[in-house]
Amino acid sequence: MQENQRVFHFLYLLLFLGFFFSNEINAQQKTGLLRVSKVVDGDTFWLINARGEEEKIRLIGVDSPEARNAGRVKKEYFGAESSAFAKRMLDGKRVRLEYDAQRKDRYQRTLAYVYLEDGTFLNALLVREGYATVATFPPNVKYEKLFIRLQREARSKKKGLWK
Repeated sequence: MQENQRVFHFLYLLLFLGFFFSNEINAQQKTGLLRVSKVVDGDTFWLINARGEEEKIRLIGVDSPEARNAGRVKKEYFGAESSAFAKRMLDGKRVRLEYDAQRKDRYQRTLAYVYLEDGTFLNALLVREGYATVATFPPNVKYEKLFIRLQREARSKKKGLWK
């Protein structure tokens, strides 16, 4: 009888931990709406997180041309246009974040897929309209195939930086 109770308690513990951790994982995968506070360029911006702190966000899977000279980084073709587009899409808006395998990059920026309040997938929109190119780094490759397809379409239609 005691052995059955131990097994029951062990199974109950596993069930509880599974429920706890699955909720924890889901909570980390998507956020509620968060207010954008500053747009840096086409693939980086700041927002006010759920704790009321400013947090730097780097879009996963895309790379936009540099909009300005900063140290060793030099301004690139179509950087100003990419940055202006991101500002139009993000300035003062609220966004929802979705995470992939890694939450932070080596510069401690939060890595995210970003959705506008109307559900528009910003990372994909930037690639589709030619304001960014595909730049995926494992293990953050959830939408890699989508981004590659959208880049091919943008390039064939000579959109944005592909003009």
